[in-house]
Amino acid sequence: MLLQTQRQLERLIHEGLMQVAQNKQLDGQSLPIPRLERPKVAEHGDVATNIAMQIAKSWKMNPKELAGELVKKIEQLDMQKEVISSLEIAGPGFINIRLSSVVKQAVIQQILEQGPLFGIEQAKDEPPVLIEFVSANPTGPLHVGHGRQAALGDILASVIQTQGRKVHREFYYNDAGVQIQNLAISTQARINGLEPGMDGWPENAYNGLYIKDIADAYLNGQTISAADLAPVIASKDPQDLENIKRFAVAYLRQEQDIDLKALGVHFDEYYLESSLYLDGGVESIVADLTKQGKTYDLDGALWLRTTDDGDDKDRVMKKSDGTFTYFVPDVAYHASKWARGYHEVINIQGSDHHGTIARVRSGVQGVAAQRGWEIPKDYPHYVLHKMVTVLKNGEEVKISKRAGSYVTVRDLIEWSGGVQEGLSETERLAALQKGKDAVRFFLISRKADTEFVFDIDLALQQNDENPIFYVQYAHARICSILRQWAGDEATLKTAQLEKLEGRAADDLMRRLSEYPQMLTDAARDLTPHSVAFYLRDLAADFHSFYNSDRVLVDDEVLKSARLALLLATKQVIANGLGILGVNAPEQM
Repeated sequence: MLLQTQRQLERLIHEGLMQVAQNKQLDGQSLPIPRLERPKVAEHGDVATNIAMQIAKSWKMNPKELAGELVKKIEQLDMQKEVISSLEIAGPGFINIRLSSVVKQAVIQQILEQGPLFGIEQAKDEPPVLIEFVSANPTGPLHVGHGRQAALGDILASVIQTQGRKVHREFYYNDAGVQIQNLAISTQARINGLEPGMDGWPENAYNGLYIKDIADAYLNGQTISAADLAPVIASKDPQDLENIKRFAVAYLRQEQDIDLKALGVHFDEYYLESSLYLDGGVESIVADLTKQGKTYDLDGALWLRTTDDGDDKDRVMKKSDGTFTYFVPDVAYHASKWARGYHEVINIQGSDHHGTIARVRSGVQGVAAQRGWEIPKDYPHYVLHKMVTVLKNGEEVKISKRAGSYVTVRDLIEWSGGVQEGLSETERLAALQKGKDAVRFFLISRKADTEFVFDIDLALQQNDENPIFYVQYAHARICSILRQWAGDEATLKTAQLEKLEGRAADDLMRRLSEYPQMLTDAARDLTPHSVAFYLRDLAADFHSFYNSDRVLVDDEVLKSARLALLLATKQVIANGLGILGVNAPEQM
């Protein structure tokens, strides 16, 4: 339902309730805004409200009786005739509303006038939202879990931008600590000719073949340039562990950049964990927390009183060997986000990070108290996602030749696009585009907190069972009809839309009108999967209309009206796919 229609209905219901209150000598000054929903059963109408059930108790009336009184008052209002076709009472006091044809058809005109801007709010003068996502350790290729996080974060950012908000996409690199040292030692072992299983192979080394690729590049004296690092030149010296470390990190950063680019994901900033140690950020927040009395010493370690903020137990900040535990730089990092002016922050992380939420927020609150910052207790917000299982040829795929122990994002894109040896460069690029589209759509097609099975065989299917094919085919089919017509699309803006009749056209127009509100809800609730859900439903409504109402009929007036509806549908499909970062093909 368009916002304008929603506001009109709200005014009608409010005016009707005020008149009921006046007749009954009741207090109508603090009425709630009526909740308007789409009925689950189309036969029940276009819109439903339970407002009578909401206020009946406070007015000491029977809900069904109140609904009856309200319907009578609304029907007596002159302005309702432009908006409402009929009203009926259902169940214990629901009011089902059928909208007038003019109101339902208005969405077509609005879409054709606004085009790509339909559903997009005007820019707001508000601080940007920071979304941190992927944040993979530079110790190996990106795996499918990182892929799901990349799709969630990038698409959520696009959804929030539709509401006129600025968004800052940020990648936090854990380029310090034990795992980076293990990466350097693993690469050094490969440089020295060792392989997993040999005597002398380091116990905690990374075993994937990609380590050999790094070692070979190092021995060849390559220069590596990652997105935000100074070029690193291999010294070729097998004993120069510091240079090996810098080279290996830069190499994997470059590889991750390639994968993210293939997935259509970009970042505004890469923030390095190492910078928090170099600029004193970690030591500073430890000092602040100590001054606040949030820490204590026990068994040679420094502890944070996280139980004061709802954690199940206090947490070690600094171990007896003088090193910090992993959540301490996380607290420093989030303190830096606030200090940089990002007062609305969303973190996209795997569900295995659930346990860190309480301790990070506890640390942030302690720092805020010391520095005089008024940080909300739920800062930062979290969207946690569950992991992905990959099926290929009907069987679960657990390992990759490249990574050694998991499926990579690059594997997923290439498999989903049907990339194989023998393809021409043009065919390969088309296959990679298809793979990117499938991966982005599939990884956003379930709620973040649900397990997801990525079926490669399904992604390759060219039929209605494949959700991305189903949506893209709807767009391509409309393009085909418009090509057959071969008329001037600009003339459809003046089509006589009153010719549009029937259930299928009704359902399609109603679905189109829901697009702006769907985006608003998805941005508010941090649910980017809503866009994929909506597009599947819109495609289904289009296919139903196409199968029931022939478009290219002899009646020119009727044909123009149906073509206008299809052109509006094509536009909204393209708009929605654009938010998902997915191609809207004109032919398939």
